[in-house]
Amino acid sequence: MPKRVLQGVVVSDKQNKTVVVKVERRYTHPLLKKTVRRTKNYHAHDEAQVSKVGDQVWIEESKPISKLKNWVVLDNAPKA
Repeated sequence: MPKRVLQGVVVSDKQNKTVVVKVERRYTHPLLKKTVRRTKNYHAHDEAQVSKVGDQVWIEESKPISKLKNWVVLDNAPKA
């Protein structure tokens, strides 16, 4: 099974080697036919500690690293 890869924005980098990434997904509501935005926060492992608040990053699913961390930061995307 392939690992999931998500794109999001770093909202916290206060922890050591950990960043909190906010990922937004959009979908059309089946009854209302309106676009709905849902956000979720993921704790991701950032070994190099290069991600800062506001950075766009790609995160990849991985084996559990700690109680909350199951994701690894892949790459910083350029700010748009």
